[in-house]
Amino acid sequence: MLARGLRGSAASVFRCVPCVSKQWTRAVCSGWRAATGLASVPLSWSLRQGSQVARRRRGALPPFMNIVDLRQISVRQVEPLLEEEARHWRDELHWDYRSALDLIKRFLEAHALCGCAAFENGSAAGYSFYVLEEQKGLIGGLYVSAKYQQAAIGRRLLDEMLYSMRAMPQLTRIEAQLMPFSGPVEEPLRDLGFRLYTRQFMLFDLQKSSPARPGASAGMRVDRWNDRFFESCAKLIYLCYTDHVDGEINDQYRSRGGALKFLKNIILLPGCGQFVPGASFVLRQPGSDELVAAVLTSEVASGVGHTTQICVLPGFQGHGLGRMLMQSSAEALRAMKFRELTLTVTSENRSAVQLYEKLGFTTIRTFTAGVWPR
Repeated sequence: MLARGLRGSAASVFRCVPCVSKQWTRAVCSGWRAATGLASVPLSWSLRQGSQVARRRRGALPPFMNIVDLRQISVRQVEPLLEEEARHWRDELHWDYRSALDLIKRFLEAHALCGCAAFENGSAAGYSFYVLEEQKGLIGGLYVSAKYQQAAIGRRLLDEMLYSMRAMPQLTRIEAQLMPFSGPVEEPLRDLGFRLYTRQFMLFDLQKSSPARPGASAGMRVDRWNDRFFESCAKLIYLCYTDHVDGEINDQYRSRGGALKFLKNIILLPGCGQFVPGASFVLRQPGSDELVAAVLTSEVASGVGHTTQICVLPGFQGHGLGRMLMQSSAEALRAMKFRELTLTVTSENRSAVQLYEKLGFTTIRTFTAGVWPR
């Protein structure tokens, strides 16, 4: 429920793909500005400073392990690692991550991606990267191959990256949503002062499951998505996430302007898959364009849909509207020969988790979201 050519898509691809890449989509211009070396503190400097502190805290790296600025490496050096990561996305999350990796490669080729990589005996063992948006840092990804010591290398990559980010005096907030391919990250993030949230990646089998027909809309009008709903849907999202846990994780939800950016990223740009308007619906009262509820859906792999947003105005919750929209989306996807539908949800949002479970979704992975400062 949270979710892209070099300038306009840079940070946008990376913010949605869990929906991690939810972590890229917001830093479009400012992320590119930072990635091209215009951040206040050069990464090379902060890596050196951070490394000194990190070594004092964690002990020196073994002589066969090196931590290298991403802007000093080539795509060829990390390509096997990226391909391995893409297989995890495909096999474990049913997600085609190749478009995000293509963008990562373009930034690496331009020597314009902020972050670091770990090399053991000359082979890439892991990498991490980040982008900036004004006073905010977004950890776009962390991946360590299972062939290496994931916990130790992942912690070191986080240490190096976060020391670099915190050296920037304008930075007041860091957000992270890290998929579970690199070993446990909870302890290092907690040690580094992050407030942590558990999120669930859920899957619904559209072929095996046949949910009940969508229920009544309580006299409201159901429309398929139309671009005229951008402003009213942004207002809906802002109102739905006031004082909500997901607003703590993703600060775009805290303003109408931020919610509008989020919507444009997931609908107009491909970082969270290809938007599917035929499986995206809004609920509104007759004679009004003010929305009461909405469900938005994208295709993230051939035959696999992903619910990028589902929300119901607080005063209308508890009347089955969310269930009806989810069922409508599932039925539309089934009619288009989709096989599966996925979504992500914060575990603390128990009412949402219970609804999805009743609809037939099962949790296939959990992952960690973190916000600094606490």
